[in-house]
Amino acid sequence: MNLVWQRFTLSDLPLREYLASSYLHRSLFGLLRSWRQTSLLMQWGETIAAVLVSFVYGLAPFVTTTLTGVLLGACGAFWLLLTISDESTDQNASTVTPIHLLVFIYWVVAVLATALSPVRQHAISDLINLTLYLLLFALCARVLRLPRFRQWLLTLYLLVSLAVSVYGVRQKFFGAAQLATWVDPESPLSKNTRVYSYLGNPNLLAGYLLPAIVLSLVAIFAWRGAARKALAVTMLVVNLMCFRFADSRGSFIGLALAAIAAVLLLRYWYSEFLPKLWRTWLVPILLLCFASLFAIAFGVSEDFRLRIVSIFAGRGDSSNNFRMNVWTAVFQMILDRPILGIGPGHSSFNKVYPLYQIPRFTALSAYSIILEIIVEMGFVGLIAFLWLLTVTFNTALAQLRRFREVHNTDGLWLIGAILSLIAMLGHGLVDTVWYRPQINTLWWLMVGLVASYWTQQPSLSNKEIDSPSPQPTTK
Repeated sequence: MNLVWQRFTLSDLPLREYLASSYLHRSLFGLLRSWRQTSLLMQWGETIAAVLVSFVYGLAPFVTTTLTGVLLGACGAFWLLLTISDESTDQNASTVTPIHLLVFIYWVVAVLATALSPVRQHAISDLINLTLYLLLFALCARVLRLPRFRQWLLTLYLLVSLAVSVYGVRQKFFGAAQLATWVDPESPLSKNTRVYSYLGNPNLLAGYLLPAIVLSLVAIFAWRGAARKALAVTMLVVNLMCFRFADSRGSFIGLALAAIAAVLLLRYWYSEFLPKLWRTWLVPILLLCFASLFAIAFGVSEDFRLRIVSIFAGRGDSSNNFRMNVWTAVFQMILDRPILGIGPGHSSFNKVYPLYQIPRFTALSAYSIILEIIVEMGFVGLIAFLWLLTVTFNTALAQLRRFREVHNTDGLWLIGAILSLIAMLGHGLVDTVWYRPQINTLWWLMVGLVASYWTQQPSLSNKEIDSPSPQPTTK
């Protein structure tokens, strides 16, 4: 069974050996290595790559989607330049991981869905956008392998999210124009102010802050020194305040899932330092504390209580009713094209959805990333995506075990990546802000962080072959 799991998750795939012997890899990658040896600019290639990635994450909440797309294009082009000019013996050479292979498979399925799309012209433009995100992942996975750039990029995101949260908190206390009907107009919360900071939408803001909350919590454990820990605590408190004021029900689900996973992973990480009593009772106690805090907030805050109750109101809540009507149309779209869908991207969705929509319920997406993937790329695309998730989480947990054995604090940041992915997936079950550049770039940053820690492990079969045969003992 272990061998089957290793094969499914590509844990025992000898990637480095294959790439070293691959003629195609040797002929394409490293094509410009002689030029790179004489180029003064490319001697700073990794630093330039880190600067480009920094622009993406430093500016994403504040600039237009068009400018973000330009930055993504620059990142993708520079990754290609770095890759084809790599030295095979260069310590900074990009490492292909099982996650890279699954990302490539996911992209291939998207290409097939585009080729067979009933609105091919629109699907092609969206395929280009998806390709830019995947190239960003490849560049992030490369840059994050270097500890100084890893710490810089994670700190940059935390500082930018702090600025976003501070402005959001200010909106709560000083007022902010509600740019759309974000709360059921017949609800007692119809006059409630939902903050949106620089992102223009409270659900988008909450989704953007989910990784910030997780990483600021991790920073409390990982950063050394009283000043840094105080900064991490400040980030956590301000991010949580702004997150609460955004009042996004879908993000509440994501945060709840991440909180449960945080208890389990942090207990695992620190288990050998805990007395036996705490090893047994720490998880139940912390979960009971979370449940108690939730019960207190539910009883004390009427706004919070009404928002939570509305999740279970079914069609009694206008937002729920809207989503259910959209999902009804989406199910019909899936039934008509179940294998490879209509093609990737919101442009394809916007062209096809009006043919199925219930009158007066226009939508820009399926309001669930699972349904969105099936609509765009069919069940083949969903299988590729779930396989990618499986390999990503398996890789993360395998490296977490390795870090725990040697007491390497990088394991804490790996925990942060795992929790961030869980939080964004939980939010994405009932929303599709995951597809917006501000959040999708963060998703691939976290996947890239996991990939950057990957090291090839000896396979179970190789261990069995290499281990000496047991000798019979005599009595």
